[in-house]
Amino acid sequence: MKSKYNYIERGEGEVIVLLHGLMGAVSNFEDTIKRLPQYGYRVILPMLPLYDMPILKTNVNTLADFISKFTQELKLEEFSILGNSLGGHIGLILALKHPDKINKLILSGSSGLYENTLGGAFPKRGDYNYIKSKTEEVFFDPKKATKKLVDEVFDIVNSREKVLRVLMMAKSAIRHNMKEDLPKITQKTCIIWGKNDKITPPDVGEEFHSEIPNSDLFWINKCGHAPMIEQPIEFNKILVNWLKDVAK
Repeated sequence: MKSKYNYIERGEGEVIVLLHGLMGAVSNFEDTIKRLPQYGYRVILPMLPLYDMPILKTNVNTLADFISKFTQELKLEEFSILGNSLGGHIGLILALKHPDKINKLILSGSSGLYENTLGGAFPKRGDYNYIKSKTEEVFFDPKKATKKLVDEVFDIVNSREKVLRVLMMAKSAIRHNMKEDLPKITQKTCIIWGKNDKITPPDVGEEFHSEIPNSDLFWINKCGHAPMIEQPIEFNKILVNWLKDVAK
């Protein structure tokens, strides 16, 4: 029977589920998907159904339930989560809901405390240069906002159905503030943050570190909101070293 889930799977060993962000895609973790299996990890990256959910159910908890059902279908008894931006937020919710299943947590530019989003109004549709400048803000080096990436974001904001869901999800992430819940997280947590993140600024990474009891914080210089795209070699080096250290 064909699975209703769209996902990529590579490697064998300890399972790590990768969760992309609100404007994210499989390509965000391109380098990580290649690297982790070389170190003995089974990597699974599901595509989040950001544009397929009913409008009234477009929220962070619905996505957390989606991932929970997805991992049940794959019969994953225990796994770690690596989440960027909205993906980190989903990971936090799952870590609290399923402490017996979620082994370790890796957060990068995670929402859940504070984030600069597209704002409460519709982004300027049809204004390509505006979308290009907003996409460039995700990175320390604006050249990382490739034409392909800008085109993808432009396509999203020019689809009324898609942009409505993006705004609903962004508002849901802001409403679902997790400050009070963070001290209850029991998993070992790795926090990898861009020193130049404008979406979730560095003090957000510091707050996650101070509130999550068993956490380690790592900085990447000259890096914005998506370290796994902008500084993949450094990001994966920190990640693999941390995974090996906590496994000792």
